[in-house]
Amino acid sequence: MRDTTKSIAVGALIGVGIAIIFVAGFITRDFIGISIFSSSSTQTSFSLLTEVQEWVNRYYLRTVPSNEEAVYAAVRGLLGSLNDPYTYFIPPTQTQVESDALAGVYGGAGIKLQRTTAGEFRIIPFEGGPAQIAGIIDGDILLAINDQSVDTSRPESDTEVQLRGEVKDGAGVNLLVRREETQLSIFVPFGLVQVPSVFFRVLQEDSRLGYIQITDFNNNTPTQFRSAVTRLKEQGALGIVIDLRNNGGGLLQEALEIAGEFVENGVLLVERSRDNERVYDDVEGGVLTNFPVTLIVNNYTASASEVVVGAVRDYGRGLIIGQKTYGKGVIQQIFGLSDQSSIHVTYAEWLTPLRHSINGQGIEPDISLPPSTSGADLELSQAIQTLQEGLNP
Repeated sequence: MRDTTKSIAVGALIGVGIAIIFVAGFITRDFIGISIFSSSSTQTSFSLLTEVQEWVNRYYLRTVPSNEEAVYAAVRGLLGSLNDPYTYFIPPTQTQVESDALAGVYGGAGIKLQRTTAGEFRIIPFEGGPAQIAGIIDGDILLAINDQSVDTSRPESDTEVQLRGEVKDGAGVNLLVRREETQLSIFVPFGLVQVPSVFFRVLQEDSRLGYIQITDFNNNTPTQFRSAVTRLKEQGALGIVIDLRNNGGGLLQEALEIAGEFVENGVLLVERSRDNERVYDDVEGGVLTNFPVTLIVNNYTASASEVVVGAVRDYGRGLIIGQKTYGKGVIQQIFGLSDQSSIHVTYAEWLTPLRHSINGQGIEPDISLPPSTSGADLELSQAIQTLQEGLNP
């Protein structure tokens, strides 16, 4: 188990663009003001921009963008010149959403949506959250929000954004849901929501086995993960499947804490920046250091998730099942700007404990399986079989 020191929490975007940000989102949480470009001609360059802006304002045929829009476009252009998809600009509102997301807390109804085989939106209320307290139960089908029918042709995340808002008196959403054959209208006041990133259960296929899914790495993930392991062991689990499919990343320190739960001691990650090299070591102990595990991964297992996968692979702590991982072996820092916007800047690459680079390459599973097209979870079935073989001599 790794002993880490918390820095200021800054996060990755949730809501609109969540997948893009989390794939890019293996980050640290230092919030620093710094100039990333230095040049003796900086003043000349800004004068040139001002000169161009003056000509545009004077002669451009159509509506000229606001000064803020023009500045943001210039910032995006400057960062775009680096040709790095992981270095980018985020405007103020989205910066706040991002911070809330990886802090693991936000204002809203406390609902996760899951598309059913019929294409409807099934509601999964967070345990102890505003929606559950208001009477929403797992399995309710969402039909409308504030008298507006939900658009199921759009991604679930687009609708989930409508279920967030400022926590204040009277703020909330009126939800029309279907429960079996009955339609119910339920008002859910916005409250402070603790975002779960860890979901677990005893497997129906074999009650000796537990299942843990980690959806991302935020402030709360290590605590939730350790609690899940403890509760599964208390329920008699003799082995655990760890599902990292579609987990696009999150916070560096939290990923290292999770990786440390599998490793007795040793190196967890090597970080190489422009100026130096830093080795992240584990310390003795961990909730899964001598416990049978298998990991399930796919092409969207990225960034912080790959830190965990790399450590498990290099220390031989469990078989990896599924498809090759995404291959993001670089780290970003978030820098806050004067107007509450922010930029993500790639500042280092990382290597696995045995100093393997995975950037652009990914991690090959021990047992490779193609994604199922039939709806059956072949990877989970294989993970169960692998653990059963170890439990049944």
